[in-house]
Amino acid sequence: MSTGIIAALILSGVTVGFINTLAGGGTIISLSLFMFLGLPPTVANGTNRIAVIIQNLVAVGNFRKQKILDTSKGIRLAIPTTIGSVIGASIGATIDQHTFEVCFGVIMLMMLALLIFKPEKWLHGNTDLAQKPISAASYITFFLIGIYGGFLHVGVGYFILAGAVLGCGLDLVKANAIKNLIVLCYVPFSLLVFIFNKQVMWEYGLIHAIGNVIGAYVASKWAIKLGSNFIRWIMVVLILISVLQMFNIVDFKSLLNLAK
Repeated sequence: MSTGIIAALILSGVTVGFINTLAGGGTIISLSLFMFLGLPPTVANGTNRIAVIIQNLVAVGNFRKQKILDTSKGIRLAIPTTIGSVIGASIGATIDQHTFEVCFGVIMLMMLALLIFKPEKWLHGNTDLAQKPISAASYITFFLIGIYGGFLHVGVGYFILAGAVLGCGLDLVKANAIKNLIVLCYVPFSLLVFIFNKQVMWEYGLIHAIGNVIGAYVASKWAIKLGSNFIRWIMVVLILISVLQMFNIVDFKSLLNLAK
């Protein structure tokens, strides 16, 4: 492996780890890089999960030290998400990926509109709702999120944040901490499915993880200082990028090739 490839994997890892820890959507960068380096899409999808596990392990540790992580609520939400992720990873090969990506793009647009026109829901949460037990609707929601995350993972952080804020009443900083815990819980199970199907490139994944750890550490330190409004605008930009890619308005993968 050349020095240039190693540097690209680490630098992209820093970027992805930072973005994913603060909001989500950074996976589109790592998947694009892996495919740019010649990995098939399924192998890129599986390989990416190595770094995701390690980056979230670092982020969760820092969020706990800062006492902004509700571990109990996070674990309860992680259980249905994990069950769903196993189902999603198992049936992923039988799903029409193009149709799934279109649906994802539509949902991204809905979330983008919510972030722009209803920011108070993201910035302040709902104290009364947050103090109530987790509803059956939220458990079902996170089960469905798990199916999506097990299958594709790209942008799953947005759905987890939406479920935690709108369904459980958490403010965005606390929801973001829980998001990292939920991802840490479910991704190892979906990774096992890819390992079983021999769709993991360990060398690329582990080197990429070095950068992810750095990015996750920095982002988890900054999250509480920068606050909900900063995270919200990070989400707006990344959702917009995801939508442009999903609907082929801008082909960011081609831009990577042009930069080669």
